[in-house]
Amino acid sequence: MLSDPACLGNPALDAEESLFDPEFWRRRGELQEVWGGRGSAWFIASGRRQWALRHFRRGGFLAQLSQDRYVWAGEDKVRAFAEWRLLELLWRRGLPVPKPVAARYSRAGLCYRCDLITQRIMDAKPLSALLAQGAVPEPLWRAVGAAVARLHRAGVDHADLNAHNILLDLTGVVSVIDFDRGRLRAHGRWTSRNLQRLRRSLAKISRELPPDRYSMRTWDWLLAGYRAE
Repeated sequence: MLSDPACLGNPALDAEESLFDPEFWRRRGELQEVWGGRGSAWFIASGRRQWALRHFRRGGFLAQLSQDRYVWAGEDKVRAFAEWRLLELLWRRGLPVPKPVAARYSRAGLCYRCDLITQRIMDAKPLSALLAQGAVPEPLWRAVGAAVARLHRAGVDHADLNAHNILLDLTGVVSVIDFDRGRLRAHGRWTSRNLQRLRRSLAKISRELPPDRYSMRTWDWLLAGYRAE
């Protein structure tokens, strides 16, 4: 297990496998919410522990073969460990990402499953949820663009940049989550691919929404924030 001892708190509890078991937290009355989507994620509220627990799940065609098992290729290749290390580096650089708390894997023969715990970003909602509620003002679109630009300038290639993985809190602070398969790399065309993936996501979720939620103008606001950063 990889962990930040300063975040874990009680060593007697945190040494247990229960740390990554949603039912353990549910029995304690400390499991708050469940996120949908491809992955399984839960909010944990236990005193000063305000965490997001995510169980890694496959997407696409491979999910038909196995929803949450990955081929073992060594500890360095464990997806939860790779994301933990990337988040730790980005957090220390002051980039808009959640602080990693702990990660673990469970191996069975040639396969493994894995989980990641990060600090919960309090009072934050995905951009997708905000758009469903109402029009997002121009300053927030610009803030989203600026946050993405900061990551790109640092060489962070987010493998799944979409409107569900961009969070905004009550003060308009933007955070980006879910860095599974993310990596650091030299600047290149991948930055444009990241932006186009986000654009497709916004277009998809806004199809059934009123026209004021997302348009060419709102995308231009986002790009303006991106270019100004």
